[in-house]
Amino acid sequence: MQGLHAMPATALAQATLFATAPAPARAPRNWIAVASAQHARRGCAQPGAGYMQVCHGKAAPLRRVQAGDRVALQAFVSIGVVLPGEPYAFDMSGGFVPFRKNVAYVPANEAPIAPLLDAFEFVDDRQRWGSQFRFGLFAISDHDMGLIARAMGAPMVALGLG
Repeated sequence: MQGLHAMPATALAQATLFATAPAPARAPRNWIAVASAQHARRGCAQPGAGYMQVCHGKAAPLRRVQAGDRVALQAFVSIGVVLPGEPYAFDMSGGFVPFRKNVAYVPANEAPIAPLLDAFEFVDDRQRWGSQFRFGLFAISDHDMGLIARAMGAPMVALGLG
């Protein structure tokens, strides 16, 4: 398990602003984004410059995620609030140009998924609990996002959950 992901005060303030701003035209949604733990750590490694990348860099899934939505990266490595802006291409060299979306990650500890399986609303069948993950990005309830945030020790107010 990795230590607390640091976030500069300005980025934390930005995430808190989303949580305390007047309600957007639609309620924020909650997402689990599937990425390897190593890739998820890269996305939140540079303070103030967080991003997410899913489905081998495809743009279409990122277009479903809107500013103010909450996202937890699978393996529960990082958690944050999606920032305004469209998905953008990022040249990683070698001909790989995936799409990314910016995220204001909040301080959090990595957390294992297994202890939460019986409490998740999105898990219909414990024997096949990972079936949703094959989609690369899927919506979850406020209840489930709250479970993840608490397990990670994330500040609930900064995520708009408290």
